[in-house]
Amino acid sequence: MRVKLTDGEKRLLALHYLLPIPKNRLNALYEIDPNLEKLHTYSAERLAFLLRIKIEKAVYLKENFLKNLSTPYDLLYKKHRITPIPFTHSLYPKRLLELIDPPTILYTKGDTSILAEKFKVAIIGSRKATVYSENAMSLIVPPLVENNTVIVSGLAKGADAMAHKAAIFYGGKTIAVLGHGLFHLYPYENKELANEISENHLLISEYPSYVKPERWTFPMRNRIISGLSDAVIVTESASKSGTMSTVEHALDHGKHIFAVPGSVMSSLSEGPNQLIDEGARPLWNGFQVVGSLLNQI
Repeated sequence: MRVKLTDGEKRLLALHYLLPIPKNRLNALYEIDPNLEKLHTYSAERLAFLLRIKIEKAVYLKENFLKNLSTPYDLLYKKHRITPIPFTHSLYPKRLLELIDPPTILYTKGDTSILAEKFKVAIIGSRKATVYSENAMSLIVPPLVENNTVIVSGLAKGADAMAHKAAIFYGGKTIAVLGHGLFHLYPYENKELANEISENHLLISEYPSYVKPERWTFPMRNRIISGLSDAVIVTESASKSGTMSTVEHALDHGKHIFAVPGSVMSSLSEGPNQLIDEGARPLWNGFQVVGSLLNQI
């Protein structure tokens, strides 16, 4: 699906390509220049102040903005089936604007209509998730799919990949939130799964397509997984992990937290069992989540 952008949104795209920062860092600039019409006229010092960036980055931005604006990125995105959705666009999920640091642009590949689905649930867990997570998902995912609930996860090894595959297997829809640009893929062993999602479901990233996977980019995407979702489900996880980071975001966002209880002898059940002890709802089938979602209406 091609998205028609205003001139102001095209300028935002050019800015974000050079300076991929969250929307909250742009607020001061937007207050005085909501269509970014005067951006190229500001001094590097003023840009550094407005955007809270180092003067070197401000100089780089000022020197390259107009040149970047004239680059035919729309043709490049069309070639690679990438649809950028700025925070100002009607397709942008409004619930993400409730974050402290909303993504400025969502770079998407696939069926963007999935963003408009009413219910979304994140299923997350350890990269070392076992068959226990797979079995749990066989009980959790089918009722969610029957309720037209989109399954959201992060395309990582283990529980994330299991969640996406379960959604596809049971005939549902899934969104994969990436921690890098769409020209890259990590982990490589999920390439086939990523291709399937980009064809029939949806890949999204807050990063311009050239951004490579880095250690710091993956924790950032966790807030988007939580922000898109009505509830978060944890299958298996250590007590300290990226999964628990996503749960912290979900708690901050006021989302429902569900956890699959597990054996006290399994280190991968420490996280879910701890969450249950702290107030998360123990989960053993998807109807529990469906009931929670329907009670929100």
